[in-house]
Amino acid sequence: MRDDPLTPNVMSMTGFAAVQGSFDGFSWSADIRAVNGRSLDLRLRLPEIAGLEPELRKLLQARLGRGNVTVQVKLARDEGGPQVTLNPDALSDALHILSDIANTARAAGLEVQPVSASDIATMRGVLEVTDTANADTSVLMKPVFESLTECLDAFIADRAREGAALAAVLGDQIDEIERLTQAAADTLGDREAAQKANMERALTRLMDTGDMPDEARLAQELALIAVKTDVAEELDRLRAHIDAARELLVVEGPVGRKLDFLMQEFNREANTLCSKAQSKAFTAIGLDLKTVIDQMREQVQNIE
Repeated sequence: MRDDPLTPNVMSMTGFAAVQGSFDGFSWSADIRAVNGRSLDLRLRLPEIAGLEPELRKLLQARLGRGNVTVQVKLARDEGGPQVTLNPDALSDALHILSDIANTARAAGLEVQPVSASDIATMRGVLEVTDTANADTSVLMKPVFESLTECLDAFIADRAREGAALAAVLGDQIDEIERLTQAAADTLGDREAAQKANMERALTRLMDTGDMPDEARLAQELALIAVKTDVAEELDRLRAHIDAARELLVVEGPVGRKLDFLMQEFNREANTLCSKAQSKAFTAIGLDLKTVIDQMREQVQNIE
């Protein structure tokens, strides 16, 4: 185990953040969420704001490495419907027209019924209705983009918090792999003694039967057995992989793919140890190694 552990810099692929904002009579809510993915897959659900999507996509690609990332923005007009306003000039014209009509009618001996305010409101141009669904949203580009940048900061912070928890789990698993690797190395002496005893018994049986091979053939067979059962290289590679894994945990930037590849290498060495075990104790250690490596690989799938 390291005596000087460095601060982990692992980022999770999963995360969530949400913000709200308002500007110039509009309000919006936005959220960013992500789950695991082999690459960076962006799914943007945005309102019609000119220039927002390309700028946001560029920002996300610059700051995120992997994951299925969904960004959603819901935009609403604060007034909640069409805007109805009074046109003073049109009202003045309408009142003058009504007055002229009333005066002309009285001059002709006709009596005109009183006109209500609602009647006046229905006259052309007195009330103006603005369709807010087609309101100009170009002014929202800057405030909405700034709001999404703030949301992205919070989203990345959430990923970092989850990444720190993952790094702690991975660190413990690396420590366990190191412990098991050392345990395997510690059993080599007993294992070699057992192998030597087995070989001597086999030679004794051959001598008793008078079926001894010639000296050259015997040396060749013994050398072949030694090669098939030697695990020094596997243990050395496991130690190298342990160091590499610890270094990746403190590297800046996405490391999930590299860790995933490293897990394949860990698994390959553990399989080889099991195949060369030649003893119950060594086999048990190899199986424990495979278990920890599988557990670690599951956690690695969550790393950006």
